[in-house]
Amino acid sequence: MVEIKLKKGKEKAVLQRHPWVFSGALEKVKGEPKNGDVVKVLSAHNEFLAYGYFNDQSRVAVRLIEWNEEQAINKAWYVQKINQAIQARAHLLQKQDTNAYRLIFSEADFLPGLIVDKYADFLSVQILSTGIEKAKDVIIEALCEALNPKGIFDRSDATARTHEGITAENGLLWGEAPATFIEVKENGITYHINIAEGQKSGFYCDQRDNRQLLASYAKGKTVLDCFSYSGGFSLNALLQGAAQVTSVDSSALAIETLKQNIELNQFDQQIQTAIQSDVNKQLRAFKDEGKKFDIVVLDPPKYAPSRSALDRAARAYKDLNRLGLLLLESGGLLATFSCSGAVDIETFKQIIAWAALDAGKEVQVIRQFSQPEDHPVRLSFPEGEYLKGLLLRVV
Repeated sequence: MVEIKLKKGKEKAVLQRHPWVFSGALEKVKGEPKNGDVVKVLSAHNEFLAYGYFNDQSRVAVRLIEWNEEQAINKAWYVQKINQAIQARAHLLQKQDTNAYRLIFSEADFLPGLIVDKYADFLSVQILSTGIEKAKDVIIEALCEALNPKGIFDRSDATARTHEGITAENGLLWGEAPATFIEVKENGITYHINIAEGQKSGFYCDQRDNRQLLASYAKGKTVLDCFSYSGGFSLNALLQGAAQVTSVDSSALAIETLKQNIELNQFDQQIQTAIQSDVNKQLRAFKDEGKKFDIVVLDPPKYAPSRSALDRAARAYKDLNRLGLLLLESGGLLATFSCSGAVDIETFKQIIAWAALDAGKEVQVIRQFSQPEDHPVRLSFPEGEYLKGLLLRVV
């Protein structure tokens, strides 16, 4: 096995079980590893530290997977890791009102670059590292043995693959291809989702708990759901008796899916309005009209894919939240989210404080949102805590 020696002093993070070794930490590569190969990582004193996936095209040169030198990285290892991840979520999989979950969450489950989401009887897979790409056949076989799905679909079309030097993939990996729209349940609500062409892996199950929590405030209220996608916040608000729900998304497919979901759940279409529009443009239009809402939901896409984009993202978050706050009167609620891992919760709070100041609003934080338990966070890898949100009340 190829050995990677680290520079003196660079072993600290590895010993603390952080799974990333950056290219600048490498002192010497003994051998000629191919991208995706499992390599042995050594300290400057030639002491074993961990095994990991090598990639000389990525800023993260080694993604660590195992700290026990006696453990072979073979089929049995992958089967064990996959089964451990599924077993940890076994109590969720037994629920009758929800059948959409994340089964494997990359570094959190010691499989960096592997995302597996379960949507009813289908699995949607994202393979985002060369190491997982090389082990794909073993992984698919293990998933089939553990879950016996109808089909496994590859949604590996994320930019992360470009950073790893591999091309995007989108297509059937095993079994039956999913229909254009399949039905899933979440918190008792039925959704049509599009695995092949929908955003990310087809659905955002990371907002499951937050949708239900926010809906508890919605009875009799007017709700504006921005970046609504397939309507998670909108549908939960309608279920809990919202007086009027307006949903805005720039995607025609998202709006079409939302309308299907309204009909699917037999909600009153007279109290729901779906608008296909750029959210910032629509918020400005509402402001110019003097429109007001009781609850505004802002769940934008990732504005900061890396720390280098943080300043630009901060400006975007501030302007978006300023516009949202201008649509609220005293007592109104703003539910605002960031899914950017580079934006921590304290930074996000500061950005929202600036937005409130610019909007001339005094706000109170009454709840803090996070990702659900099927998206766990290893304390040795805080970067895995990507989803954060605040529920604010305008004073």
